[in-house]
Amino acid sequence: MKKYENYTKAQLIQKIKQLESKKYGLVWDDEKEPEKVVIECQNSIPILKKINEKTIKTDIQKPTNILIEGDNYHALQVLNYTHKGQIDVIYIDPPYNTGNKDFKYNDSFVDKEDGYRHSKWLNFMSKRLKLAHNLLKDSGVIFISIDDNEVAQLKLLCDDIFKNSFLSQLVWKKKAGGGSDAKYFASDHEYILIYAKNENSVDKFFTKISDKQKKEYKFKDNNFAKYGFYKRKNLYQTGIDDNRPNLRYEIMAPDGTKILPPTIWRWSKETFEKEQLKGKIDIVLDSKKKWQVYTKNYLYEEDNNERQIKPRSLLLEQGLTRDGNNDLKNIFGISIFSYPKPVKLVKYLLEIISKENSIILDFFAGSGTTGHAVLELNKEDEGNRQFILCTNNENSICEEVTYPRISKVINGYTTPKGVDIDGISGNLDYYKTDLIPTNGISNITDTTREELTKKAGNMIAIKENTHYMLELCEHYQIFINETTKKQTAIYFTEDLSCFDELIEKTKSHSTKLYIFSFGKIDKSSYKYLGKNYQIEDIPEPIIEIYKEINKEGIL
Repeated sequence: MKKYENYTKAQLIQKIKQLESKKYGLVWDDEKEPEKVVIECQNSIPILKKINEKTIKTDIQKPTNILIEGDNYHALQVLNYTHKGQIDVIYIDPPYNTGNKDFKYNDSFVDKEDGYRHSKWLNFMSKRLKLAHNLLKDSGVIFISIDDNEVAQLKLLCDDIFKNSFLSQLVWKKKAGGGSDAKYFASDHEYILIYAKNENSVDKFFTKISDKQKKEYKFKDNNFAKYGFYKRKNLYQTGIDDNRPNLRYEIMAPDGTKILPPTIWRWSKETFEKEQLKGKIDIVLDSKKKWQVYTKNYLYEEDNNERQIKPRSLLLEQGLTRDGNNDLKNIFGISIFSYPKPVKLVKYLLEIISKENSIILDFFAGSGTTGHAVLELNKEDEGNRQFILCTNNENSICEEVTYPRISKVINGYTTPKGVDIDGISGNLDYYKTDLIPTNGISNITDTTREELTKKAGNMIAIKENTHYMLELCEHYQIFINETTKKQTAIYFTEDLSCFDELIEKTKSHSTKLYIFSFGKIDKSSYKYLGKNYQIEDIPEPIIEIYKEINKEGIL
């Protein structure tokens, strides 16, 4: 009872309701000791500092990718301001909680003997997945790699957070053999859970026919090499006696014979006629001089693009753990991680769901495999996908692995065997998380509001996709998108002595103008500036988002 002594009446009532309510799903112990990063966010405001010397820019026509060094809980709070409801795809490979020094909680590794091991992991993941849920578009999808240690708990957790928008559980074959020292079974696989923000808003998934599938397909038509279609398929729905009149109609053979199916056709008459006009129907005499109706299973569509198929839940050809090791060895010359994900795997997942202009987030970025995969995928289909990577700098991983890897992929590198690899055009901005101390997130002073306004420029520039800073002075800051020429300007103070100066410098371009205020400003009073300007408050919208995230009961 001791832990409830300081609860308010409202908190006690809420706790009683929770205990009395019946729940199907996952229940785990509350944190005995709250995460330090959570306490930090309740008493500080996370922001981003740009590390200008690590900026990479090779083509201003390409999107600016983002690498954030810092705890992902801090980074996700910032992204809830800059990218709420804007992320198309999230891929994460979180700690698996094996008990073998792979999962840290409050700066200490959680071992197998810890009685609260699973609860600690669930508290850790729950807070981050709730923040990630906010970031996804309504049509957005999240992929989560996991193994046997937490897959059951993770699925129940995600069922709750993503409101049962479960799409699939994939099984990835991660190694080709070995494991003879295993006690019971040699584990050759891991899982990938897939959830949607809103299942009803997600498009159907398709993937390419692999080279191996094309090569090994046993039933190629004789015309496959020339015309690109597989063995023909009979249009009859055999073995079915269904009263569906729209699927029972006459087809005319070349000699005028009328053909009826034994039961029904696979297609409606309307679909049949459309496919016949496309040349995808064969009506031929068999060896018994009977007319047969076939559909051609084409490899290529009418636009000469390869036909796509439904992805399978067993991933047998999407790279192995050793391929992930080789990805890093080819860049750095040494093996850095024990179990890195291969680029081939992440690229395959992104091919299924991402569009050419998708924004892709990985907040357990590790060595940067997701960024590498996005760059390669953009190269292959000339896409403009943008990635956002978040990783801490434990053992200098961000500075010595993640950033150098992305830099080498963009700029090119030489493998240990002396092979020159051309760079993939792209841009990268490097940020570090930082904190502005407060007297509590619900008690922000005017001094803190002023400090936040002056330090929020990088966050606002990311939010507005205007990454290049043109000017910074005591009273204002100006950013620009070098391709679109759209500008973002921030006026820092209530002293308007330099306001006209800022307007003069920005009036020639479309500008989002953030104006400091201790409350909300009257936007209508700025109509005189004209159509080139959109007015926004600062810093109150940032504070309101952080209050909502950190208030009692949200996380």
